[in-house]
Amino acid sequence: MSSQQHSLKPFNTFNLDAFAKNLVVATTPEMLCTAWQESQRLQQPALLIGEGSNILFLQDFQGTAIVNRIEGIVVKEGAEAWHLHVGAGENWHRLVTYTLENALPGLENMAMIPGCTGSAPIQNIGAYGVELKDVCEYVDVMHLATGKIERLTAQACEFGYRDSIFKHRYQHGYAIVAVGLILNKKWQPILSYGDLNQLAPETVTPRQVFDAVCEMRRSKLPDPAETGNAGSFFKNPVITAEQAKVIAEVWPDAPRYPQADGGVKLAAGWLIDRCDLKGYAVGGAAVHQRQALVLINKDRATSDDIVALAHEVRQRVGEKFNVWLEPEVRFIGAKGEQDAVGVIA
Repeated sequence: MSSQQHSLKPFNTFNLDAFAKNLVVATTPEMLCTAWQESQRLQQPALLIGEGSNILFLQDFQGTAIVNRIEGIVVKEGAEAWHLHVGAGENWHRLVTYTLENALPGLENMAMIPGCTGSAPIQNIGAYGVELKDVCEYVDVMHLATGKIERLTAQACEFGYRDSIFKHRYQHGYAIVAVGLILNKKWQPILSYGDLNQLAPETVTPRQVFDAVCEMRRSKLPDPAETGNAGSFFKNPVITAEQAKVIAEVWPDAPRYPQADGGVKLAAGWLIDRCDLKGYAVGGAAVHQRQALVLINKDRATSDDIVALAHEVRQRVGEKFNVWLEPEVRFIGAKGEQDAVGVIA
């Protein structure tokens, strides 16, 4: 029996048995700020959680877990675009569904990405050719020591591939409380990835794109409600053009996506699959049978099982391709976030 009091199992999609000393479910920015300031007063660590869809608890958390449940969607119409102000605690997929039901297309490629809206800018979430940065207008971030809310433009967020200023300068002592989205009224379908390229761009509707994305995700990805997982466990690696050329000569079928900066993005799932790791297990953790990029809690896995599995996957891919994968998932220790690469290296 853990000495910690509050179960974090409902707040992590890996469904791991982890506990926190204190737990606060914050429905307003003020509640969130008060809980953080109280943890500071007690000299205890504080951890901000959305839906826990991108975290791996390595140990019980020795402080206050603050769950962001700030909700609300406000829509304003402009001449050329719709402007949405969304509470950070809103479920992302429910937001995508809401926009389609209200004829506000533009988010459909990012359907079924798990997590809260407030987590979206941190990772610069993306899928099927669209990233949050493509639709983000601003992010409202609270300085927790003062309670002051600052509005950052999308440009100020320094969005990169699964990266943003919220992983760096605004990582500690700040909380995202709302996200502003801009959806162009002249909707242009993005059909460059996966089975979407089979849809006809002249006649396709936002709902058809949404349905196709949902179908692709359901066919490949396990439902966290049934099988614990945190979605894509590793980032798709971006390598140099020279490295990509070497890989293409040996594996001409390797998916390659040229980037604006001259690098080339590879598909981490393809690399893992070519190491024959689908279904590979360590303890209760396993590589998913249908999507190698997803590590699952197959049978009462511990965090140690998942870490050992991630280490093995990283080693095998590194030895075969000389490409070293980095986790997309955040690793949370007893006192806060740890360097994920350092943990699995």
